[in-house]
Amino acid sequence: MKKGRSSVGLSIIFALMLVVLAGCGEKGTAQTGAAEGEKKTDLIYASAKDINDMNPHLYTGSMPAQGMVYESLVENTADGIQPLLAESWDISEDGKVYTFHLRKDVKFQDGEPFNAEAVKANFDAVQANSEKHAWIKLSTKIVSTNVIDEHTVELVLSSTYYPTLVELSMTRPYVFISPKDMIHGGTKDGVNGYHGTGPYMLTEHKVDENATFEANESYWGGKPEIQKIVAKVLPAGETTFLALQKGEIDFVFTDDRGADSIDVHAMNQLAESGEYQVIRSEPMNTSIIAVNSSKRNNPVSETAVREAIWHAIDRDTISNDIFEGTQTPAQTLFSSNVNYADVELKTRPYDVSTAEKLLDEAGWTIGSGAAVRTKEGQELKMDLYYDSNSSTQKTQAEYIQNELKNIGIQLSIIGEESSSIANRRSTGEYDLLFNQTWGLAYDPQSTISAFASSSAYLHTTSGMAGAKEMYAKIEDVMVSTDENTRKSLYADIMSMVHEEAVFIPLTNGSMTIVAPKNLDGIAFKQTQFELPFERMKFQ
Repeated sequence: MKKGRSSVGLSIIFALMLVVLAGCGEKGTAQTGAAEGEKKTDLIYASAKDINDMNPHLYTGSMPAQGMVYESLVENTADGIQPLLAESWDISEDGKVYTFHLRKDVKFQDGEPFNAEAVKANFDAVQANSEKHAWIKLSTKIVSTNVIDEHTVELVLSSTYYPTLVELSMTRPYVFISPKDMIHGGTKDGVNGYHGTGPYMLTEHKVDENATFEANESYWGGKPEIQKIVAKVLPAGETTFLALQKGEIDFVFTDDRGADSIDVHAMNQLAESGEYQVIRSEPMNTSIIAVNSSKRNNPVSETAVREAIWHAIDRDTISNDIFEGTQTPAQTLFSSNVNYADVELKTRPYDVSTAEKLLDEAGWTIGSGAAVRTKEGQELKMDLYYDSNSSTQKTQAEYIQNELKNIGIQLSIIGEESSSIANRRSTGEYDLLFNQTWGLAYDPQSTISAFASSSAYLHTTSGMAGAKEMYAKIEDVMVSTDENTRKSLYADIMSMVHEEAVFIPLTNGSMTIVAPKNLDGIAFKQTQFELPFERMKFQ
């Protein structure tokens, strides 16, 4: 069957996961901010949204910004878990006790010492707000945090939990803020300041305008060469592109909430000029449509309807026309480079006739001249929610709406702020919504743990046949100490959600960086949420 481009080709095409851009055309102040002969030491980037609350133990703040200020005990790298604020660690034979030996040369940005007492204060603060952190399984396993001596701290778990170190490496919540910033010894009711141990400190914040981060002079890892970073709030699209042209900003990137900042054509134009370098990561995550299987008396509760939607979406068109090949078509929830995800699953190719057959057999029929299918008097209608700050999501939503119309499904598309989308996901007030997997460093354990979390995907999965059995397998895989058992359990869990089609995959997203050729030290972390600015420097 010929794959139609529909109206996508007429839409403004926007970039994918991460685009770092320098000013083009006439070079203005951002690109030439240093005096002639001096090395440039500051960066200005555009963000579609304000950095918001920088409390590292809550979830409204910008993760790229928080990643500059706060650090964790360990770091997740391409070579596995490596030391960060902990120089080394020991794990008890039963896997329930982790003993961390801390660096002795670390201070918080307000001068307070980073020590075992500070670690305990932070971990206790996170655990005091455990409901907020239910999505991260480690929060349900921690029994206590004990100070052994000034630079030794012990973490006691209720049971073996193999992803412990991985979850301790995440951007939040198990990172460290100065105890002086805590309110009544905690962080759940807010904080008095934002002092971490990281390479940059927040020095100024004008809400919905900009935020300034300056290099931490006493950073234990050495003062960064980029001495000042400004996050400037700008609308995505043409406004950001014009700011680049005028030199008002140095670069942009898609933030952790999925807002696209610049279109692919502009990115390619800059790359083709010969003045910029283009760097792409391996697949980091999967863009998906989460379907509310628990919504009874709604068509989305039927597996046949979910499968029909899956077959009716042409991922090649989305990849080629919307993302110009910068994201690749996805047929499974996780790309095969994710740990444990190289599992053989049936494919559901783009096939309109199969989609129509599934609906016919499920009793959703369409009368002569009718536009919408019906079943026992109910029309085949549903709502799809997307992030209003993401132009790619809007374009995809419009394309999918048109594709489903061709098989007799009426899809209403609704754009809302990302915080509203996240709230709908947790409350179950949705039929379908755009989302993405947690990402390379977090998966599969974090996304799969979220299947059973009321703050995440419980409504997506709870209407599945065998949901309780799957939740039991999730509990088992997280405490398993046997590698082969984990592989088997993960394969079962992935097969179950795949068979039920509750997560409809769209594309695999790789981070793309387009930067000036004189900017060195550009690298990717094992997450789409952060950039290691401290490694960057201008020639």
